Amino acid sequence: MTATASLDMAQQRTRRSVRHTWSDTVTMVKRQFVHAARYPVWIFLVVAPIAILLLSVFVFGETLGRGLGGDSGDYLDYIMPGMIVLTMAGGMQLTALSVSQDMNEGIVTRFRSMSISRGAVMAGHVIGNGLQQCVAVVLVLLVGVAIGFRPQAGPLEWLGFVGFAVAILLALGWFAVALGVTAKSVESASNVPMLFMFLPMIGSGFVPTDTMPEWLQAFADWQPFTPIIETVRGLLMGTPIGSSWWIALLWLAGIGVLGYVLARVAYERRAAK
Repeated sequence: MTATASLDMAQQRTRRSVRHTWSDTVTMVKRQFVHAARYPVWIFLVVAPIAILLLSVFVFGETLGRGLGGDSGDYLDYIMPGMIVLTMAGGMQLTALSVSQDMNEGIVTRFRSMSISRGAVMAGHVIGNGLQQCVAVVLVLLVGVAIGFRPQAGPLEWLGFVGFAVAILLALGWFAVALGVTAKSVESASNVPMLFMFLPMIGSGFVPTDTMPEWLQAFADWQPFTPIIETVRGLLMGTPIGSSWWIALLWLAGIGVLGYVLARVAYERRAAK
């Protein structure tokens, strides 16, 4: 067999493998939507952020808005980027929960006996739940617009926001998969991601970090969600982004890669038992 023929065969195997993985991933994404229709837990992704948004604006907005030099409308404009990121972070709980259920209910063992790409099983959770989070973000945005939120973004800024939002969802999604795979029970998989919902609150999502005590401000400035929120705020409201965008992308790349590696390693170990 010539080197050219060997190369052609290798390329054909690669193409078949890619098509196989893509087809399996689409199937797993459809499976996530079937689960979402039967068990609409994802509605919590919408209800909780909207409740926090309405409480913050209509109960605390006037007072906090004066602290920003304006009123409740100014506070709404300030808080919306943080609410968007909070909605995405809250979606980690849904992803970790669905992965943990698969790992603990024996479905993974069944998948291993079938010709299904292992990577597609996890990617299905990331993409399927990520699409549900996109719906949640849109609904939160619509509620914000209904009560007075007025983004200043142009077409390019909106395009940049969409791309940045995808990066957030992928990074947090893979990390949530890792949490779900390594969780020893469905309960722990449901509880651990809730810690990530507090980080946007201890960042610049609700108040500027320079209003915090010095020791807390240091943490708020250096934790990953502050540059993420500042980048979203800059894209939607036209505020200065500065170095926040590339710091945020570095954080997201690190979180995503770490989550992917941990998820694959833990999945192989648990699936092999």
